[in-house]
Amino acid sequence: MAKDKTLFELQAEVCKTIASPKRLEIISALKEGEKSVTELVEILGVPKANVSQHLAMMRHKGILKARREGVNIYYSISNQKVIDACNLMREVLTEMMRERRKLAKLVEM
Repeated sequence: MAKDKTLFELQAEVCKTIASPKRLEIISALKEGEKSVTELVEILGVPKANVSQHLAMMRHKGILKARREGVNIYYSISNQKVIDACNLMREVLTEMMRERRKLAKLVEM
């Protein structure tokens, strides 16, 4: 039981880490492969310092991995299952939104 408690605590920490829209955008941007910090700044349209802060936190929590090539740092997802989990949650949310729209249409009738 103590093992389960530890696992739940770790799961909660990871969920808290990705509970930011910007961090989810970063994960989405990295789905196709690694990107440099500069590329991520362009994709997200936020200051480099902000992107770097998010990347550092996700790297520290083991969600991302980084490699340096000259002056550039490239980030990638550390485990494909992170992407799978995010995709699954998006599917659940999409289904929930569809269901709510159906219910709203029924109420309007």
